Amino acid sequence: MRAVVMDAVGAPLEVRAVADPVAPVGGVVVEVRATGLCRSDWHAWAGHDDIAVPHVPGHELAGVIVETGAGVERFAVGDRVTVPFVCGCGACEWCRAGDAQVCPDQQQPGFTHWGSFAERVALHAADTNLVCIPDDVSFAAAAALGCRFATAFRALTGRARVQPGEWVVVVGAGGVGLSVVMIARALGAHVVAVDRNQAALDAASALGADAVVVADGADVPDAVHRLTGGGAHVSIDAVGAEQTSADAVLSLRRRGRHVQIGLLPTATGLSGMPMARVIAWELDVLGSHGMAAVDYPAMLELIAEGRLRPQELIERTISLAEAAALLPTFDRATLAGMTMIDPGVLA
Repeated sequence: MRAVVMDAVGAPLEVRAVADPVAPVGGVVVEVRATGLCRSDWHAWAGHDDIAVPHVPGHELAGVIVETGAGVERFAVGDRVTVPFVCGCGACEWCRAGDAQVCPDQQQPGFTHWGSFAERVALHAADTNLVCIPDDVSFAAAAALGCRFATAFRALTGRARVQPGEWVVVVGAGGVGLSVVMIARALGAHVVAVDRNQAALDAASALGADAVVVADGADVPDAVHRLTGGGAHVSIDAVGAEQTSADAVLSLRRRGRHVQIGLLPTATGLSGMPMARVIAWELDVLGSHGMAAVDYPAMLELIAEGRLRPQELIERTISLAEAAALLPTFDRATLAGMTMIDPGVLA
């Protein structure tokens, strides 16, 4: 099969022929029809994750099952499926409780094993992790759910538990941030979007953001407090930097809830957080790490009703070759939405 291959951390990527994957016991092989290019893929390429090379990135995907391994009961060849980026083992206490996203024995395509920037990908524990794609949902829209959209959905519903009428501020209006805007509005919340890129803020406004703040040199918390009449009830850092996480936390009103989505890699493994404000204002600081397959039905129901439209977040579709060139620059890209890869395009 053709795949995007990383031969060394931080090195140029190459599209070349590699061996087809084999279905693991309890797992499947999926023919990839769409896969998203995400900032998390850049973190892996940059060496912020423990990646064995040569390596194939990619963790947001949708496609068709072409092979099943021994023990798979709920899925068959020909099924249209997607998968969360965290694949639980299916046997531990967290998986049994429906919290596969924190499974201690988790697998992650594109991180713990070869991923979906390829024509095919192997996936583990299929009966626990796969999600059937409704016929009226496209492969591209389903692939958009796997990391950014599903993470945003669970951050708002399962972690922050956003209520109608509350104010949500999201710092970063890329794929995750725009997903937050769309989902928060569907839940009846008001939204302030923050970004340095005016095109991203325009996209947030088009999706229903009540207000936007240009972060370039601005005092973001002050602007948010003025716009919301005292601060947001919920803040989301969708970027992952000391400045963006601090801006998000300091934008909260007293007793607000902060959800950290963006990764915060540092040399020490420790990340800065304005804890004096957290303590004095009794703020909740929450992590969010994707969403388990068992939680997908509620999200898919809102998509079927037309209240959520993940396909509208896709800015463009590119080839594997274009993805290989774009990934090393993704931390500097000024995109207003998601970039989707079609492995079938031979450009």
